[in-house]
Amino acid sequence: METSCELSKKKCIPCKKGAIPLKGDSQAELHRHLDKNWKIVDEQRLEREFIFKNFREALAFTNKLGEIAEEEDHHPDILLSYGKVKVTLWTHKINGLSENDFILAAKYDNLFS
Repeated sequence: METSCELSKKKCIPCKKGAIPLKGDSQAELHRHLDKNWKIVDEQRLEREFIFKNFREALAFTNKLGEIAEEEDHHPDILLSYGKVKVTLWTHKINGLSENDFILAAKYDNLFS
């Protein structure tokens, strides 16, 4: 069984256009290795809110998320507000979830913990 730590050690691999998004059991298996605050929305996206004491901490975290996204060449939608960062992940090329989304989520979990 793969753990969150093992998932976070993987590298995102570019999807080929036409690849099939993960659904059902495939999503559930990867999802169970993430922090419980990650939600699968409509079997198409992963979403999580990270809470901070203030804007400065939220901004610093956002910048670290961006660095990881650049390293992995897989980019989330990030909403920054006072004391909160909302991350939405999905693979745009396939308009759904791929393993890359779960890898990035696991890396973000490690950063936050």
